[in-house]
Amino acid sequence: MTGTSASAAGMDALLASVPTEETPDLYGAFPRLDEGQIRTLSALGERRPTQRGEVLIAEGEPERTFYVVLGGRAAVVECYGTSDARVVRVHGPGRFLGEIGLFTGQPAFFTTVAAEPGEVLAVPAERIRQLALTDPALGDLLLRAYLIRRGLALGEGMGFRIVGSRFSADSRRLREFAARNRLPHRFIDLESDPSAEAMLQHLGISPDETPVVIWRDRVLRNPGNAELAALMGLRDDASKPEICDLVVVGGGPAGLAAAVYGASEGLDTALLDAVATGGQAARTSRIENYLGFPAGISGGELTERAIIQAEKFGARLTVPAPVVGLERADGQYVLRLADGDGVAARTVIVATGVSFRRLPVPRLEEFEETSVYYAATPVEAQMCVGDPVVVVGGGNSAGQAALFLADHAAEVRLVVREHSLDEYMSRYLADRIERDPRIEVLVHHEVRELEGENEMLEAVVVEDTDTHERRTLPARELMVFIGADPCTNWLQGTVAVDSGGYILTGADAIRATAGVADEPRRQPLPLETSAPGVFAAGDVRSGSIKRVASAVGEGSMAVRLVHEYLASAR
Repeated sequence: MTGTSASAAGMDALLASVPTEETPDLYGAFPRLDEGQIRTLSALGERRPTQRGEVLIAEGEPERTFYVVLGGRAAVVECYGTSDARVVRVHGPGRFLGEIGLFTGQPAFFTTVAAEPGEVLAVPAERIRQLALTDPALGDLLLRAYLIRRGLALGEGMGFRIVGSRFSADSRRLREFAARNRLPHRFIDLESDPSAEAMLQHLGISPDETPVVIWRDRVLRNPGNAELAALMGLRDDASKPEICDLVVVGGGPAGLAAAVYGASEGLDTALLDAVATGGQAARTSRIENYLGFPAGISGGELTERAIIQAEKFGARLTVPAPVVGLERADGQYVLRLADGDGVAARTVIVATGVSFRRLPVPRLEEFEETSVYYAATPVEAQMCVGDPVVVVGGGNSAGQAALFLADHAAEVRLVVREHSLDEYMSRYLADRIERDPRIEVLVHHEVRELEGENEMLEAVVVEDTDTHERRTLPARELMVFIGADPCTNWLQGTVAVDSGGYILTGADAIRATAGVADEPRRQPLPLETSAPGVFAAGDVRSGSIKRVASAVGEGSMAVRLVHEYLASAR
Protein backbone atom coordinates (compact mmCIF):
# COMPACT_ATOMS: atom_id res chain seq x y z
CA MET A 1 0.00 0.00 0.00
CA THR A 2 2.83 2.38 0.70
CA GLY A 3 4.45 1.65 -2.63
CA THR A 4 7.23 -0.50 -1.19
CA SER A 5 7.34 -3.90 -2.87
CA ALA A 6 8.00 -6.90 -0.69
CA SER A 7 10.79 -9.29 -1.63
CA ALA A 8 10.27 -12.93 -2.53
CA ALA A 9 11.77 -13.79 0.83
CA GLY A 10 9.22 -11.52 2.46
CA MET A 11 6.40 -13.32 0.70
CA ASP A 12 7.80 -16.66 1.80
CA ALA A 13 7.93 -15.40 5.36
CA LEU A 14 4.34 -14.18 5.06
CA LEU A 15 3.10 -17.57 3.86
CA ALA A 16 5.10 -19.32 6.55
CA SER A 17 3.34 -17.18 9.15
CA VAL A 18 -0.17 -18.20 8.04
CA PRO A 19 -1.88 -19.69 11.12
CA THR A 20 -2.86 -23.34 11.01
CA GLU A 21 -6.22 -22.51 12.57
CA GLU A 22 -9.02 -21.21 10.40
CA THR A 23 -10.59 -17.84 11.01
CA PRO A 24 -13.69 -18.46 13.17
CA ASP A 25 -17.03 -18.28 11.40
CA LEU A 26 -17.96 -14.80 12.57
CA TYR A 27 -21.73 -14.15 12.37
CA GLY A 28 -22.08 -16.61 9.47
CA ALA A 29 -19.49 -14.85 7.29
CA PHE A 30 -17.39 -17.97 6.69
CA PRO A 31 -19.73 -21.00 6.57
CA ARG A 32 -18.62 -24.42 5.43
CA LEU A 33 -20.46 -25.96 2.47
CA ASP A 34 -21.83 -29.47 2.90
CA GLU A 35 -21.20 -32.36 0.50
CA GLY A 36 -24.48 -31.85 -1.33
CA GLN A 37 -23.75 -28.19 -2.00
CA ILE A 38 -20.25 -29.03 -3.21
CA ARG A 39 -21.69 -31.67 -5.59
CA THR A 40 -24.09 -29.06 -6.97
CA LEU A 41 -21.24 -26.64 -7.56
CA SER A 42 -18.96 -29.34 -9.01
CA ALA A 43 -21.38 -29.76 -11.91
CA LEU A 44 -20.74 -26.11 -12.83
CA GLY A 45 -16.97 -25.96 -12.49
CA GLU A 46 -13.78 -27.97 -12.28
CA ARG A 47 -11.46 -29.27 -9.60
CA ARG A 48 -7.84 -28.27 -9.93
CA PRO A 49 -4.69 -28.42 -7.81
CA THR A 50 -3.12 -25.32 -6.29
CA GLN A 51 0.51 -24.52 -5.53
CA ARG A 52 1.87 -22.68 -2.53
CA GLY A 53 1.78 -18.94 -3.17
CA GLU A 54 -0.63 -19.22 -6.14
CA VAL A 55 -2.83 -16.14 -6.36
CA LEU A 56 -6.49 -17.12 -6.63
CA ILE A 57 -8.10 -13.69 -6.26
CA ALA A 58 -6.04 -10.57 -6.98
CA GLU A 59 -6.67 -7.28 -5.22
CA GLY A 60 -7.90 -4.67 -7.67
CA GLU A 61 -9.10 -7.20 -10.24
CA PRO A 62 -12.70 -8.31 -10.88
CA GLU A 63 -13.67 -11.61 -9.24
CA ARG A 64 -14.28 -13.74 -12.33
CA THR A 65 -14.08 -17.10 -10.56
CA PHE A 66 -15.77 -18.54 -7.47
CA TYR A 67 -13.55 -20.83 -5.43
CA VAL A 68 -14.27 -23.52 -2.85
CA VAL A 69 -11.29 -24.86 -0.89
CA LEU A 70 -11.20 -28.67 -1.18
CA GLY A 71 -7.71 -29.26 0.25
CA GLY A 72 -5.03 -27.20 1.92
CA ARG A 73 -5.44 -23.65 3.23
CA ALA A 74 -6.11 -20.32 1.57
CA ALA A 75 -5.02 -17.00 3.08
CA VAL A 76 -6.72 -13.65 2.52
CA VAL A 77 -3.98 -11.01 2.50
CA GLU A 78 -4.25 -7.26 2.80
CA CYS A 79 -1.63 -5.18 0.92
CA TYR A 80 -0.28 -8.30 -0.80
CA GLY A 81 3.04 -7.72 -2.56
CA THR A 82 4.10 -4.84 -0.33
CA SER A 83 6.05 -4.56 2.89
CA ASP A 84 2.74 -3.91 4.68
CA ALA A 85 1.24 -7.27 3.68
CA ARG A 86 -0.60 -9.09 6.44
CA VAL A 87 -2.85 -12.14 6.67
CA VAL A 88 -6.39 -11.23 7.71
CA ARG A 89 -8.30 -14.49 7.12
CA VAL A 90 -7.48 -18.20 6.82
CA HIS A 91 -9.84 -20.74 5.19
CA GLY A 92 -9.67 -24.52 5.01
CA PRO A 93 -11.57 -27.30 3.19
CA GLY A 94 -15.27 -26.67 2.63
CA ARG A 95 -15.10 -22.89 2.74
CA PHE A 96 -15.71 -20.64 -0.23
CA LEU A 97 -13.63 -17.58 -1.03
CA GLY A 98 -14.28 -14.10 -2.32
CA GLU A 99 -16.42 -11.11 -1.47
CA ILE A 100 -19.52 -9.23 -2.60
CA GLY A 101 -17.76 -8.07 -5.79
CA LEU A 102 -18.54 -11.50 -7.23
CA PHE A 103 -22.14 -10.29 -7.50
CA THR A 104 -21.68 -6.54 -7.98
CA GLY A 105 -18.71 -6.44 -10.34
CA GLN A 106 -16.56 -4.35 -7.99
CA PRO A 107 -12.87 -5.23 -7.92
CA ALA A 108 -11.53 -7.39 -5.10
CA PHE A 109 -10.25 -5.44 -2.10
CA PHE A 110 -7.95 -8.24 -0.92
CA THR A 111 -5.69 -10.89 -2.42
CA THR A 112 -6.35 -14.56 -1.70
CA VAL A 113 -3.44 -16.99 -2.09
CA ALA A 114 -2.91 -20.70 -1.54
CA ALA A 115 -0.95 -20.99 1.69
CA GLU A 116 0.11 -24.56 0.88
CA PRO A 117 -0.37 -27.11 -1.92
CA GLY A 118 -3.99 -28.17 -2.12
CA GLU A 119 -7.07 -28.31 -4.31
CA VAL A 120 -9.91 -25.95 -5.17
CA LEU A 121 -13.21 -26.14 -7.00
CA ALA A 122 -13.29 -23.29 -9.55
CA VAL A 123 -16.63 -22.09 -10.94
CA PRO A 124 -17.02 -19.16 -13.38
CA ALA A 125 -18.65 -16.20 -11.64
CA GLU A 126 -21.43 -15.96 -14.22
CA ARG A 127 -22.51 -19.52 -13.45
CA ILE A 128 -22.67 -18.73 -9.73
CA ARG A 129 -24.86 -15.72 -10.42
CA GLN A 130 -27.19 -17.91 -12.48
CA LEU A 131 -27.22 -20.56 -9.76
CA ALA A 132 -28.32 -17.95 -7.24
CA LEU A 133 -31.50 -17.56 -9.32
CA THR A 134 -32.29 -21.27 -9.59
CA ASP A 135 -31.16 -22.39 -6.12
CA PRO A 136 -32.41 -19.69 -3.72
CA ALA A 137 -31.20 -21.49 -0.58
CA LEU A 138 -27.60 -21.73 -1.78
CA GLY A 139 -27.76 -18.31 -3.39
CA ASP A 140 -28.96 -16.70 -0.17
CA LEU A 141 -26.22 -18.48 1.82
CA LEU A 142 -23.54 -17.03 -0.48
CA LEU A 143 -25.06 -13.56 -0.59
CA ARG A 144 -25.60 -13.38 3.15
CA ALA A 145 -22.01 -14.46 3.84
CA TYR A 146 -20.61 -11.93 1.37
CA LEU A 147 -22.67 -9.11 2.88
CA ILE A 148 -21.40 -9.95 6.37
CA ARG A 149 -17.81 -10.14 5.06
CA ARG A 150 -18.18 -6.64 3.64
CA GLY A 151 -19.54 -5.42 6.96
CA LEU A 152 -16.62 -6.98 8.84
CA ALA A 153 -14.11 -5.42 6.43
CA LEU A 154 -15.70 -2.01 6.96
CA GLY A 155 -15.72 -2.36 10.71
CA GLU A 156 -12.12 -3.58 10.88
CA GLY A 157 -10.76 -0.81 8.66
CA MET A 158 -9.46 -3.01 5.86
CA GLY A 159 -9.10 -2.01 2.22
CA PHE A 160 -7.61 1.15 0.73
CA ARG A 161 -6.23 4.02 2.82
CA ILE A 162 -7.37 7.60 3.14
CA VAL A 163 -4.59 9.68 4.67
CA GLY A 164 -5.42 13.19 5.85
CA SER A 165 -6.43 15.40 8.73
CA ARG A 166 -9.68 14.78 10.55
CA PHE A 167 -10.15 18.57 10.43
CA SER A 168 -10.02 18.63 6.62
CA ALA A 169 -13.27 19.06 4.70
CA ASP A 170 -11.88 16.98 1.81
CA SER A 171 -10.87 14.17 4.17
CA ARG A 172 -14.40 14.13 5.52
CA ARG A 173 -15.83 14.18 1.98
CA LEU A 174 -13.79 11.16 0.92
CA ARG A 175 -14.55 9.27 4.12
CA GLU A 176 -18.28 9.90 3.80
CA PHE A 177 -18.26 8.91 0.13
CA ALA A 178 -16.45 5.66 0.94
CA ALA A 179 -18.72 4.91 3.89
CA ARG A 180 -21.98 5.64 2.08
CA ASN A 181 -20.88 3.42 -0.81
CA ARG A 182 -19.69 0.74 1.66
CA LEU A 183 -16.15 0.69 0.30
CA PRO A 184 -13.68 -1.01 2.70
CA HIS A 185 -11.11 1.55 3.78
CA ARG A 186 -9.02 2.81 6.67
CA PHE A 187 -8.61 6.43 7.67
CA ILE A 188 -5.11 7.41 8.82
CA ASP A 189 -5.29 10.67 10.73
CA LEU A 190 -2.35 13.03 10.33
CA GLU A 191 -3.25 14.58 13.68
CA SER A 192 -2.98 11.43 15.77
CA ASP A 193 -1.36 8.55 13.86
CA PRO A 194 2.47 8.62 14.14
CA SER A 195 2.82 6.41 11.05
CA ALA A 196 1.01 8.88 8.78
CA GLU A 197 3.82 11.41 8.38
CA ALA A 198 6.41 8.69 7.74
CA MET A 199 4.16 7.17 5.08
CA LEU A 200 3.77 10.52 3.32
CA GLN A 201 7.51 11.20 3.45
CA HIS A 202 8.21 7.80 1.89
CA LEU A 203 5.80 8.62 -0.93
CA GLY A 204 7.19 12.13 -1.41
CA ILE A 205 3.89 13.76 -0.48
CA SER A 206 3.74 16.95 1.53
CA PRO A 207 0.97 17.45 4.12
CA ASP A 208 -0.60 20.24 2.04
CA GLU A 209 -1.22 17.71 -0.76
CA THR A 210 -3.46 15.63 1.49
CA PRO A 211 -5.86 13.97 1.71
CA VAL A 212 -4.55 11.16 -0.44
CA VAL A 213 -6.02 7.78 -1.33
CA ILE A 214 -3.55 4.89 -1.44
CA TRP A 215 -4.52 1.59 -3.02
CA ARG A 216 -2.15 -1.03 -4.40
CA ASP A 217 0.39 0.93 -6.48
CA ARG A 218 -1.90 3.94 -6.95
CA VAL A 219 -1.73 7.22 -5.05
CA LEU A 220 -4.50 9.74 -5.70
CA ARG A 221 -3.89 13.26 -4.41
CA ASN A 222 -7.15 14.73 -3.10
CA PRO A 223 -9.27 12.95 -5.72
CA GLY A 224 -12.80 13.96 -6.55
CA ASN A 225 -15.61 11.54 -5.75
CA ALA A 226 -15.91 10.57 -9.42
CA GLU A 227 -12.20 9.70 -9.63
CA LEU A 228 -12.43 7.53 -6.53
CA ALA A 229 -15.61 5.90 -7.82
CA ALA A 230 -13.96 5.00 -11.12
CA LEU A 231 -11.01 3.44 -9.31
CA MET A 232 -13.36 1.34 -7.16
CA GLY A 233 -15.52 0.14 -10.05
CA LEU A 234 -18.64 2.17 -9.22
CA ARG A 235 -18.92 3.84 -12.64
CA ASP A 236 -19.50 2.01 -15.90
CA ASP A 237 -20.38 4.39 -18.71
CA ALA A 238 -19.18 2.14 -21.53
CA SER A 239 -22.54 0.40 -22.00
CA LYS A 240 -24.65 3.58 -21.89
CA PRO A 241 -27.19 3.50 -24.76
CA GLU A 242 -28.12 6.46 -26.93
CA ILE A 243 -31.49 6.76 -25.18
CA CYS A 244 -32.91 4.89 -22.18
CA ASP A 245 -36.50 3.79 -21.75
CA LEU A 246 -36.31 4.90 -18.12
CA VAL A 247 -33.87 6.95 -16.07
CA VAL A 248 -34.32 6.92 -12.30
CA VAL A 249 -32.83 9.91 -10.50
CA GLY A 250 -32.01 9.09 -6.90
CA GLY A 251 -30.84 5.82 -5.39
CA GLY A 252 -32.83 5.58 -2.16
CA PRO A 253 -35.42 2.85 -1.50
CA ALA A 254 -37.88 4.36 -4.01
CA GLY A 255 -35.23 4.73 -6.72
CA LEU A 256 -33.77 1.27 -6.18
CA ALA A 257 -37.24 -0.29 -6.27
CA ALA A 258 -37.96 1.54 -9.53
CA ALA A 259 -34.67 0.30 -11.00
CA VAL A 260 -35.43 -3.31 -9.98
CA TYR A 261 -38.94 -3.30 -11.40
CA GLY A 262 -38.04 -1.28 -14.48
CA ALA A 263 -35.19 -3.57 -15.50
CA SER A 264 -37.03 -6.77 -14.57
CA GLU A 265 -39.98 -5.74 -16.73
CA GLY A 266 -37.89 -5.22 -19.85
CA LEU A 267 -37.22 -1.48 -19.75
CA ASP A 268 -33.71 -0.25 -20.56
CA THR A 269 -33.14 1.29 -17.13
CA ALA A 270 -30.43 3.54 -15.68
CA LEU A 271 -30.17 4.90 -12.15
CA LEU A 272 -28.21 8.06 -11.31
CA ASP A 273 -27.31 9.25 -7.82
CA ALA A 274 -25.28 12.24 -6.76
CA VAL A 275 -23.35 10.53 -3.95
CA ALA A 276 -24.36 6.97 -3.13
CA THR A 277 -27.19 4.50 -3.43
CA GLY A 278 -29.35 3.92 -0.38
CA GLY A 279 -30.45 7.47 0.37
CA GLN A 280 -31.38 8.32 3.95
CA ALA A 281 -32.16 4.65 4.64
CA ALA A 282 -28.51 3.68 4.09
CA ARG A 283 -27.53 6.09 6.86
CA THR A 284 -29.71 4.20 9.33
CA SER A 285 -27.93 1.70 11.55
CA ARG A 286 -31.01 -0.54 11.82
CA ILE A 287 -34.48 -0.51 10.25
CA GLU A 288 -36.77 -2.43 12.56
CA ASN A 289 -40.24 -1.87 11.13
CA TYR A 290 -39.71 -3.03 7.54
CA LEU A 291 -41.91 -5.95 6.57
CA GLY A 292 -40.19 -9.34 6.48
CA PHE A 293 -37.25 -8.50 8.78
CA PRO A 294 -38.47 -9.15 12.34
CA ALA A 295 -34.94 -8.79 13.75
CA GLY A 296 -34.38 -5.62 11.74
CA ILE A 297 -31.91 -4.96 8.94
CA SER A 298 -29.22 -2.34 8.57
CA GLY A 299 -29.77 0.29 5.93
CA GLY A 300 -26.45 -0.66 4.35
CA GLU A 301 -27.35 -4.32 3.94
CA LEU A 302 -30.80 -3.51 2.56
CA THR A 303 -29.13 -1.20 0.04
CA GLU A 304 -26.55 -3.76 -1.07
CA ARG A 305 -29.22 -6.41 -1.56
CA ALA A 306 -31.24 -3.98 -3.68
CA ILE A 307 -28.18 -3.04 -5.76
CA ILE A 308 -27.45 -6.69 -6.53
CA GLN A 309 -31.09 -7.25 -7.41
CA ALA A 310 -31.19 -4.25 -9.75
CA GLU A 311 -27.97 -5.18 -11.51
CA LYS A 312 -29.08 -8.80 -11.80
CA PHE A 313 -31.94 -7.63 -14.02
CA GLY A 314 -29.67 -5.39 -16.09
CA ALA A 315 -30.17 -1.93 -14.56
CA ARG A 316 -27.11 0.34 -14.85
CA LEU A 317 -26.26 2.17 -11.63
CA THR A 318 -23.94 5.19 -11.85
CA VAL A 319 -22.43 6.92 -8.81
CA PRO A 320 -21.60 9.75 -8.45
CA ALA A 321 -23.74 11.35 -11.11
CA PRO A 322 -25.26 14.62 -9.84
CA VAL A 323 -28.18 15.73 -12.04
CA VAL A 324 -28.42 19.51 -12.32
CA GLY A 325 -31.23 19.95 -14.85
CA LEU A 326 -34.00 18.37 -16.90
CA GLU A 327 -34.87 19.46 -20.44
CA ARG A 328 -37.37 18.22 -22.99
CA ALA A 329 -36.75 18.11 -26.71
CA ASP A 330 -38.17 16.08 -29.59
CA GLY A 331 -40.49 14.11 -27.32
CA GLN A 332 -37.76 12.90 -24.97
CA TYR A 333 -35.95 14.15 -21.88
CA VAL A 334 -32.31 14.98 -21.38
CA LEU A 335 -30.88 14.94 -17.87
CA ARG A 336 -27.94 17.30 -17.58
CA LEU A 337 -25.16 16.14 -15.26
CA ALA A 338 -22.79 18.31 -13.24
CA ASP A 339 -19.82 17.18 -15.34
CA GLY A 340 -21.47 18.49 -18.51
CA ASP A 341 -22.59 15.10 -19.79
CA GLY A 342 -26.21 14.28 -20.58
CA VAL A 343 -28.44 11.22 -20.42
CA ALA A 344 -31.44 10.91 -22.74
CA ALA A 345 -34.61 9.14 -21.63
CA ARG A 346 -38.12 8.45 -22.80
CA THR A 347 -39.39 8.56 -19.21
CA VAL A 348 -38.00 9.72 -15.87
CA ILE A 349 -38.74 8.76 -12.27
CA VAL A 350 -37.64 11.39 -9.76
CA ALA A 351 -36.73 9.77 -6.44
CA THR A 352 -34.21 12.29 -5.12
CA GLY A 353 -35.63 12.23 -1.60
CA VAL A 354 -34.78 14.89 0.95
CA SER A 355 -31.74 16.43 2.60
CA PHE A 356 -31.43 17.14 6.31
CA ARG A 357 -32.02 20.66 7.58
CA ARG A 358 -29.31 22.67 9.29
CA LEU A 359 -29.65 24.08 12.79
CA PRO A 360 -30.45 27.82 12.85
CA VAL A 361 -27.82 28.69 15.46
CA PRO A 362 -24.83 31.05 15.44
CA ARG A 363 -21.36 29.67 14.59
CA LEU A 364 -22.78 26.56 12.91
CA GLU A 365 -20.64 27.05 9.78
CA GLU A 366 -17.53 27.38 11.94
CA PHE A 367 -17.95 23.83 13.28
CA GLU A 368 -19.81 22.18 10.41
CA GLU A 369 -16.79 20.78 8.60
CA THR A 370 -15.24 19.22 11.70
CA SER A 371 -17.86 18.51 14.35
CA VAL A 372 -21.41 18.62 12.94
CA TYR A 373 -22.92 15.56 11.24
CA TYR A 374 -26.17 14.65 9.55
CA ALA A 375 -25.84 10.87 9.63
CA ALA A 376 -24.86 8.11 12.04
CA THR A 377 -22.85 5.57 10.06
CA PRO A 378 -19.69 3.67 11.11
CA VAL A 379 -17.65 6.69 9.98
CA GLU A 380 -19.38 8.96 12.47
CA ALA A 381 -19.19 6.24 15.12
CA GLN A 382 -15.40 6.09 14.73
CA MET A 383 -15.19 9.85 15.14
CA CYS A 384 -17.24 9.68 18.35
CA VAL A 385 -15.30 6.98 20.19
CA GLY A 386 -14.76 8.12 23.77
CA ASP A 387 -16.31 11.57 23.16
CA PRO A 388 -19.43 13.25 24.55
CA VAL A 389 -22.07 13.53 21.81
CA VAL A 390 -25.28 15.53 21.45
CA VAL A 391 -28.01 14.29 19.11
CA VAL A 392 -30.74 16.76 18.12
CA GLY A 393 -34.14 15.66 16.83
CA GLY A 394 -37.35 13.94 17.81
CA GLY A 395 -37.92 11.54 14.89
CA ASN A 396 -36.90 7.98 14.17
CA SER A 397 -33.60 9.02 12.55
CA ALA A 398 -32.50 10.82 15.71
CA GLY A 399 -33.61 7.93 17.91
CA GLN A 400 -31.75 5.33 15.86
CA ALA A 401 -28.66 7.54 15.86
CA ALA A 402 -28.71 7.92 19.64
CA LEU A 403 -28.96 4.16 20.19
CA PHE A 404 -26.24 3.40 17.64
CA LEU A 405 -23.80 6.01 18.96
CA ALA A 406 -24.33 4.93 22.55
CA ASP A 407 -22.21 1.87 21.72
CA HIS A 408 -19.26 4.11 20.84
CA ALA A 409 -19.46 7.52 22.53
CA ALA A 410 -18.61 8.29 26.15
CA GLU A 411 -21.92 10.12 26.67
CA VAL A 412 -25.01 10.59 24.50
CA ARG A 413 -27.61 13.29 25.11
CA LEU A 414 -30.74 13.47 22.96
CA VAL A 415 -32.21 16.97 22.65
CA VAL A 416 -35.90 16.90 21.65
CA ARG A 417 -38.05 19.95 21.01
CA GLU A 418 -41.31 18.09 21.65
CA HIS A 419 -42.77 17.51 25.12
CA SER A 420 -42.82 13.72 24.76
CA LEU A 421 -40.37 11.43 23.05
CA ASP A 422 -43.03 9.54 21.11
CA GLU A 423 -44.74 12.57 19.57
CA TYR A 424 -42.97 11.96 16.25
CA MET A 425 -40.89 8.89 17.13
CA SER A 426 -42.18 5.31 16.86
CA ARG A 427 -43.24 4.05 20.28
CA TYR A 428 -41.00 0.97 20.17
CA LEU A 429 -37.98 3.19 19.57
CA ALA A 430 -38.92 5.69 22.27
CA ASP A 431 -39.32 2.83 24.77
CA ARG A 432 -35.84 1.52 24.01
CA ILE A 433 -34.28 4.94 24.44
CA GLU A 434 -36.08 5.61 27.73
CA ARG A 435 -34.82 2.28 29.09
CA ASP A 436 -31.22 2.86 27.97
CA PRO A 437 -29.14 4.28 30.84
CA ARG A 438 -26.44 5.45 28.42
CA ILE A 439 -28.74 8.05 26.84
CA GLU A 440 -29.95 11.19 28.61
CA VAL A 441 -33.11 12.62 27.03
CA LEU A 442 -33.88 16.33 27.28
CA VAL A 443 -37.47 16.95 26.12
CA HIS A 444 -38.82 20.45 25.38
CA HIS A 445 -35.26 21.68 24.83
CA GLU A 446 -33.71 23.50 21.86
CA VAL A 447 -30.11 24.31 20.91
CA ARG A 448 -29.23 27.97 21.36
CA GLU A 449 -25.43 28.22 21.13
CA LEU A 450 -22.32 26.30 20.09
CA GLU A 451 -19.05 26.73 21.97
CA GLY A 452 -15.49 25.86 21.02
CA GLU A 453 -12.17 27.10 19.64
CA ASN A 454 -10.12 26.52 16.48
CA GLU A 455 -13.17 25.17 14.64
CA MET A 456 -13.50 22.34 17.19
CA LEU A 457 -16.76 21.99 19.08
CA GLU A 458 -16.51 21.76 22.87
CA ALA A 459 -20.06 22.29 24.14
CA VAL A 460 -23.67 22.85 23.14
CA VAL A 461 -25.90 25.29 25.03
CA VAL A 462 -29.56 24.22 25.20
CA GLU A 463 -32.63 25.95 26.59
CA ASP A 464 -35.71 24.53 28.26
CA THR A 465 -38.57 26.03 26.23
CA ASP A 466 -40.90 25.92 29.26
CA THR A 467 -38.68 27.43 31.96
CA HIS A 468 -36.14 29.19 29.69
CA GLU A 469 -33.39 27.75 31.85
CA ARG A 470 -30.15 27.18 29.93
CA ARG A 471 -27.70 24.32 30.33
CA THR A 472 -24.28 23.68 28.80
CA LEU A 473 -23.73 20.14 27.51
CA PRO A 474 -20.18 18.93 26.78
CA ALA A 475 -19.99 17.80 23.14
CA ARG A 476 -17.22 17.04 20.69
CA GLU A 477 -19.70 15.97 18.00
CA LEU A 478 -23.17 17.26 17.20
CA MET A 479 -25.61 15.04 15.28
CA VAL A 480 -28.51 16.91 13.67
CA PHE A 481 -31.78 15.25 12.62
CA ILE A 482 -34.38 18.05 12.66
CA GLY A 483 -36.35 17.34 9.53
CA ALA A 484 -35.56 17.63 5.87
CA ASP A 485 -36.23 19.56 2.68
CA PRO A 486 -36.94 18.03 -0.74
CA CYS A 487 -34.09 17.78 -3.24
CA THR A 488 -35.89 19.53 -6.09
CA ASN A 489 -33.78 22.61 -6.85
CA TRP A 490 -32.55 20.97 -10.06
CA LEU A 491 -36.17 20.77 -11.30
CA GLN A 492 -36.96 24.46 -10.89
CA GLY A 493 -39.44 25.57 -13.55
CA THR A 494 -39.81 22.02 -14.92
CA VAL A 495 -42.47 20.39 -12.74
CA ALA A 496 -45.08 21.76 -10.37
CA VAL A 497 -44.25 21.69 -6.65
CA ASP A 498 -46.16 22.57 -3.50
CA SER A 499 -45.34 25.40 -1.08
CA GLY A 500 -42.67 23.25 0.59
CA GLY A 501 -40.95 22.35 -2.67
CA TYR A 502 -42.31 18.79 -2.83
CA ILE A 503 -43.37 17.51 -6.25
CA LEU A 504 -47.09 17.51 -7.05
CA THR A 505 -48.37 14.38 -8.78
CA GLY A 506 -51.58 12.94 -10.17
CA ALA A 507 -54.69 15.08 -9.81
CA ASP A 508 -52.76 17.75 -7.88
CA ALA A 509 -50.33 18.23 -10.77
CA ILE A 510 -53.05 19.31 -13.22
CA ARG A 511 -53.19 22.67 -11.48
CA ALA A 512 -49.98 23.76 -13.20
CA THR A 513 -48.01 22.92 -16.32
CA ALA A 514 -44.65 24.40 -15.12
CA GLY A 515 -42.36 24.44 -18.10
CA VAL A 516 -44.48 22.41 -20.54
CA ALA A 517 -47.06 25.01 -21.53
CA ASP A 518 -46.88 23.90 -25.15
CA GLU A 519 -48.04 20.40 -24.14
CA PRO A 520 -51.77 19.63 -24.56
CA ARG A 521 -53.35 19.54 -21.11
CA ARG A 522 -54.12 16.01 -19.98
CA GLN A 523 -54.95 14.31 -16.73
CA PRO A 524 -51.66 12.99 -15.30
CA LEU A 525 -51.46 9.40 -14.20
CA PRO A 526 -51.09 8.75 -10.46
CA LEU A 527 -47.50 9.62 -9.46
CA GLU A 528 -47.02 11.49 -12.77
CA THR A 529 -45.89 15.09 -12.46
CA SER A 530 -47.04 18.09 -14.49
CA ALA A 531 -44.38 17.12 -17.05
CA PRO A 532 -45.71 14.21 -19.17
CA GLY A 533 -43.64 11.06 -18.70
CA VAL A 534 -41.91 12.34 -15.56
CA PHE A 535 -42.99 10.57 -12.36
CA ALA A 536 -42.13 11.11 -8.69
CA ALA A 537 -41.80 8.51 -5.95
CA GLY A 538 -40.77 8.41 -2.31
CA ASP A 539 -40.02 11.25 0.09
CA VAL A 540 -39.64 13.88 -2.65
CA ARG A 541 -43.32 13.55 -3.60
CA SER A 542 -45.91 15.84 -2.04
CA GLY A 543 -48.11 13.90 0.38
CA SER A 544 -45.84 10.87 0.60
CA ILE A 545 -45.50 8.81 3.78
CA LYS A 546 -41.91 9.05 5.00
CA ARG A 547 -41.28 5.33 5.47
CA VAL A 548 -39.05 2.83 3.66
CA ALA A 549 -41.95 0.50 2.87
CA SER A 550 -44.06 3.22 1.25
CA ALA A 551 -41.07 4.47 -0.76
CA VAL A 552 -40.44 0.96 -2.12
CA GLY A 553 -44.12 0.66 -2.98
CA GLU A 554 -44.20 3.98 -4.83
CA GLY A 555 -41.03 3.17 -6.75
CA SER A 556 -42.48 -0.11 -8.02
CA MET A 557 -45.88 1.43 -8.75
CA ALA A 558 -44.28 4.23 -10.75
CA VAL A 559 -42.79 1.67 -13.14
CA ARG A 560 -46.24 0.26 -13.86
CA LEU A 561 -47.39 3.77 -14.70
CA VAL A 562 -44.35 4.27 -16.95
CA HIS A 563 -45.53 1.29 -18.99
CA GLU A 564 -48.98 2.88 -19.30
CA TYR A 565 -47.46 6.17 -20.43
CA LEU A 566 -45.21 4.53 -23.02
CA ALA A 567 -48.13 2.49 -24.37
CA SER A 568 -50.28 5.61 -24.79
CA ALA A 569 -47.43 7.54 -26.40
CA ARG A 570 -46.91 5.04 -29.22
